[in-house]
This record gives sequence, C-alpha cells and structure tokens, in this order.
Amino acid sequence: MLQVMRVFSIVLLVLVGVVFMTGPAMLLSKLTGQAVLFWLAVVFIYYTLATLLPIDQIIARFYPLFGICLIVMALGIMGGMLFGVGGHTMPEMTLENLHPQHLPIWPLLFITVACGAVSGFHATQSPIMARCLKDERMGRPAFYGAMVAEGIIALCWAAAGATFYDGTPGLGAALKEAGPGGVVYEVCNGFMGAIGVGGVSIGAILAMLGVIACPITSGDTAFRSARLTLADWLNVPQKESSKRLMIAIPMLAIGLILSQMDFSIIWRYFSWANQTLAMIMLWTGTAYLYLNKPGSYAYVIALLPCDLYVGGDDDLPPAGTGGLWSADEHYLSGGHRLRYTLYGTLCACVHSAQKERPDMKYTAARLF
Repeated sequence: MLQVMRVFSIVLLVLVGVVFMTGPAMLLSKLTGQAVLFWLAVVFIYYTLATLLPIDQIIARFYPLFGICLIVMALGIMGGMLFGVGGHTMPEMTLENLHPQHLPIWPLLFITVACGAVSGFHATQSPIMARCLKDERMGRPAFYGAMVAEGIIALCWAAAGATFYDGTPGLGAALKEAGPGGVVYEVCNGFMGAIGVGGVSIGAILAMLGVIACPITSGDTAFRSARLTLADWLNVPQKESSKRLMIAIPMLAIGLILSQMDFSIIWRYFSWANQTLAMIMLWTGTAYLYLNKPGSYAYVIALLPCDLYVGGDDDLPPAGTGGLWSADEHYLSGGHRLRYTLYGTLCACVHSAQKERPDMKYTAARLF
C-alpha cells in the first residue's frame, strides 16, 4: 500500500505541475497578447528553478508579491460585486441547484472547488511545509488557515461569475465561448474598471496576477515535492546539484511533454487523482482517529466529507465509450464508479488499522 501511495502521489504532483503550468500561461497570454508558448516557456523555467534551488532562494522571494496580488484580487472583486460596478446585481443566496444542466451538487462541488474544498494535492504538501515550520503549533494556521482562505477566494469567484454574467446560464455560455482565461479577463476588467494601461486598469491587472498566483504557487511546489518524494523513496541525497538534476530533469521533461496535450483532458486526470487522494487521506485520518480515540466521535470530522463526496447523486450523464478519457463527457461517467473505488480504499485503510491494533476489530460499518 505504501508503494502504491508513493506512485499515486508522484503522478498527482506531476499532473498538478502540468495543469498549473498551462493555466497561468494561457492567462498571461490573454493579459499581454504574447503567444501561449512563450509564457509556457517562462513558467517552465521558473518551475525548473523552484524545483532545484533551496526554497528560500526563489520561492520565498516571490511569495510576498503573490500574496499582495491575491489580497488585491479578493478585495477588488468582492468590492466590485458589493458596490454593483457595471450595474450587475449579486444573486440572492439559495440552496437551489443552479447548474445549467442540473447536474448534482454532490460530488461536483468538490471537483469544481478542488483546492478550496477537498484537495489531495494539499495532503502531499505536509512534508515540505512541516520542514518550514519552527513550531508544531503553527500547523493549524498554516494548513487549516490556508484551506479556509482558498475556500473564501473560491467563493468570491463563484459569486463573481454568477453576478457578472447575470446567472449560471450566462456564465456557462461565457466559459464555453471564451474559456476560463477569457472569463477571468472579462470579470477582472469589468469589476475593477477599464482605465489604465491599454484599456485595462492597474487594479484589473493586479487581480489577474492574483488569479495567476494561485496556480503558480501550487505548480512550483508540486514539482519540488515530487522531486523530494522520489528522493526519499529512492534514498538519493539531495545536497549535491547533480543528484537533484538526476531526478528533476526526467520529471520536468515528462511535465513539458504533457503540457502539450489537450488541457481539458489533463484537467480530468488531475481532478480524478486529486479527489481520489483526498478521500484516501481522509479515510486514513478516519481510521487513525477511530483507532487512537476510542469512545470518541472525533473520527466523524474526517468521515463526514468522505460520506458527502462518495455518497452523492448517481444522476450523472449516461456513460458512453469515453468515460474518464472522453473530452465531451463527464469525467467519471457515473459517480458510482468512483464511489466503489473509494469504498475499496476505505477497506484498505481499515485493514491497515487492524494490523496496527489486532486486538480491535475494525470494519467499514463500524467506521460509519
């Protein structure tokens, strides 16, 4: 199971790097007018340096700037909605399913808000972040606080999209016509004014840079984490540059090749791997809490999102011939397939817990 998890984590980390290499390049191309390939090369060079150099030499130097852009973006977009810039009115809060095709909220919400809801990628960042923390008590604000902050940003953009395009049908049409990059460009420019450089305000530029900062700050640590995970697995010391290059070059080359594929297909692979790993880690946490806190219901904290995710509606688009591999179908072709896969993973977690404490009988039913 350990080897399977290592392979799965490395595959997910490479996919994260690829997705968050192509996405920022497309947005930067939209912002500047330069070719996507040019920005793809720039982002790739940055990721290469971030993968190889110590974290304080490049990543830590850029992150304060990225943080400022994120704050400006969140406040600017939120302010534009609240003050009705452009004559748009924010829809009333409702529990009604507003999806244009009426697809089920569960589990699609977790797939849509991947980083701000349930993210397996963030689980892989524990080792690299733990090495940067001086005190274990900083873990809660660093990990839990970051997830809450990302969730708020995700909600800002969900509300902004529905507000700017006067509902989810208009947002869906805009995404189909202009793609995510075009929607981000229009929303930022619409809510934060059009007075500035080249018809785009400075505030809108900062907002778009904030959106770009989100994937870049994930992509740079993804390749770095993949390198460190491989190095720990293969027991290859990373102090010498040659040892770093030995692992990083093949991995980055694979990422560069994958970046030339259809973005929507890569995104489907990433979404599936991200959510599957998230469920594995949550179920592992469920088993751990059940094992170490007998008589307590603390395990429900980790169990609840798992149950919400895999217990979602089966009323998804009918399966065709492509399923996960088809660009014009839902990436799972039926929620029950993922559900059975993840219930099997839960059984593996329970089995691991039973090996740890053979005096207690663990079953999937007892965890529920």
